[in-house]
Amino acid sequence: MKDTINIFWFRRDLRLDDNAGLYHALKSGLPVLCLFIFDPAILNKLEDKDDARVTFIYDTIAQLKNELEGHNSSLLVLYDNVVDAWKKVINTYAINSVYTNHDYEPYAQTRDEAVEKLLSHHSIGFKTYKDQVIFEKGEVVKDDGKPYTVFTPYKRKWMEKLKPFYFKAYPTKPYLKNLYAIKHLPTLLLKDMGFEKSEQYIPPKIYKDIIDDYAGKRDYPAIKGTSHIGIHLRFGTVSIRKLAADAYAAPEKTWLSELIWREFYMMILHHFPQTTDHAFKPEYDRIKWINNEQQFKAWCDGKTGFPLVDAGMRELNATGFMHNRVRMLTASFLAKHLLIDWRWGERYFARKLLDYEMASNVGGWQWAAGSGTDAAPYFRIFSPDAQLKKFDPEFKYIKQWVPEYADFSKYPKPIVDHVMARNRCLKVFKAALNQ
Repeated sequence: MKDTINIFWFRRDLRLDDNAGLYHALKSGLPVLCLFIFDPAILNKLEDKDDARVTFIYDTIAQLKNELEGHNSSLLVLYDNVVDAWKKVINTYAINSVYTNHDYEPYAQTRDEAVEKLLSHHSIGFKTYKDQVIFEKGEVVKDDGKPYTVFTPYKRKWMEKLKPFYFKAYPTKPYLKNLYAIKHLPTLLLKDMGFEKSEQYIPPKIYKDIIDDYAGKRDYPAIKGTSHIGIHLRFGTVSIRKLAADAYAAPEKTWLSELIWREFYMMILHHFPQTTDHAFKPEYDRIKWINNEQQFKAWCDGKTGFPLVDAGMRELNATGFMHNRVRMLTASFLAKHLLIDWRWGERYFARKLLDYEMASNVGGWQWAAGSGTDAAPYFRIFSPDAQLKKFDPEFKYIKQWVPEYADFSKYPKPIVDHVMARNRCLKVFKAALNQ
């Protein structure tokens, strides 16, 4: 007779401490076995076999497994179609319920519906919890129950709704004794999944020294004025409750505002899932993009002849990170100066960014293209030269990433004229919006 157990399924919450779903599983009254599934439906779409995010997840999973084995348990790690993986787990263990945390992206929701259907067929419960945000789905809405589509009133309501208990951690530590006692489970190798180890640097989980002067430093790409903590938020190696509590306690609230932006875009994706590949403002889907592939390649490679754009793209290609101010400029430049569909750029960022998160990336790209939730009109077009003078006046960032800029004979000529591109953009956008 098999022992009846509950299972906790790790996804975007790769930590033992302050983990909502794990806490509820450990308090359920049955022993808890932890599980992680490497999903080929996601992995097979990745173009780079040394993708640093896969290495990061793999190393984090190994660390989690080691921690669990320190508590006389282990981590079941599978690489399989998710529903097939669950069929194997159901055949191996006597399961009462499966616990996990909410995931809001469209694919994840479809996947979870399929898993819940399978579990239900076997009379197994499926219990999910809010863990990666302070407020989710319809928790922050207008007084009439409709979702906000502009950030500022959303932020105001978010702050009004906030109470200290929203920061309260889930104390998992006292309950780790309720983990299922099992000897060391097999280890999966990266190469078994067709990947190789990336040597790309992963920023540490350090942010407190950034928060207090975030507003003053965050716009200058040459200085370390941002936290680089996005990958840890993306995969849940830090608790959003801890980050938000620290941000709220800081005398200056700009970093907290950035966390609220993240939740705003997650809320938008929940209510408007079509925005992953359709304009939030539908009339923007009528724009006649030029989509010049040579110019797109020049943008990807950081060879547009606009130094701040090129520096940003080279930083992205080399490190998996791009400064937020420069993200706005490079995105605007692609969509407006080159009239290349924002979805091309969104996909490229999805491939390269360590901290890629669908909701924020799509939201940011649509903001840059003018097609998103932002109330600003489409004729906001950043001047790359003006941005350079304002945010990198001593060319420190340029010297780091575009050293040949000092020698005009070696640096490429601009691929478009700024004034011409601006006028063309205004004309094309106006024609689309006035149809």
